[in-house]
Amino acid sequence: MSELFYDAAPNATRVAPPRPTERDYPDKPQEVILFGTCVVDLFFPEAGLDAIRLLEREGIRVQYPQAQSCCGQPAWTSGYADEARGVARAQLDILDAGIPVVVPSGSCAGMFRQHYRELFAEEPETLKRVESLEARTFELTEFLLKVCKVQWQDVGEPTRIALHTSCSARREMNTHLHARELLSTLSNVERINHDHESECCGFGGTFSVRMPEVSGAMVRDKTRSLMDTGADEMVTADGGCLLNINGSLDKQKQAFRGRHLASFLWERVSGEVKA
Repeated sequence: MSELFYDAAPNATRVAPPRPTERDYPDKPQEVILFGTCVVDLFFPEAGLDAIRLLEREGIRVQYPQAQSCCGQPAWTSGYADEARGVARAQLDILDAGIPVVVPSGSCAGMFRQHYRELFAEEPETLKRVESLEARTFELTEFLLKVCKVQWQDVGEPTRIALHTSCSARREMNTHLHARELLSTLSNVERINHDHESECCGFGGTFSVRMPEVSGAMVRDKTRSLMDTGADEMVTADGGCLLNINGSLDKQKQAFRGRHLASFLWERVSGEVKA
């Protein structure tokens, strides 16, 4: 998708923030907040629970504030800045606890780290809270790899998987690099490259609603590329992409499916195979 985001005001264009640079990582904390995301909460709750299980396995206490909702990204990228600020302000109130915030979605983590600063650019006091949240926000695979420094024994059966990372997660959080490195530590997992990995699946939030024919063509290209790999399944850390890709596969009456990376990782390290 384009790296330009459009404001509701006529002729107003926002340029996307620069790509992330290498950051300094803290020691493993005793406690974190899991920001579950609205898509995980509504459509993939087991993935959220598996993210909690992965963190608890590393000896970390996990808070899950019940009042959390959306990060504000849908309103923001649709041009509704005032509405996005209202949603974002509520999340700031919930997440303002001074401890790391772990997010099982690169795009939502990217909203905290890249776009809240622009949302609250004219509110200096709020901006201080935003800067604190930026520094404390980690995508799940990034946190497991760089902060927990996990050393796992892969107890699953040999499998071949294809990885999908959303375009915004790649651009804003380097999620593809973290996921690849983490998957490479699993001895019985072979990650197969596919030539459409870096391409958008066609979801793009409201893009798929506004331009369904274009979106449908894009996701058909994506699913074809995934199936052509010969992989057993696809894994991704982005719930919106997962909904779109699996929905297209279902319409095509294909048996191939994707699932959330948190659930895949939990199965590999726990040995719990879910029906």
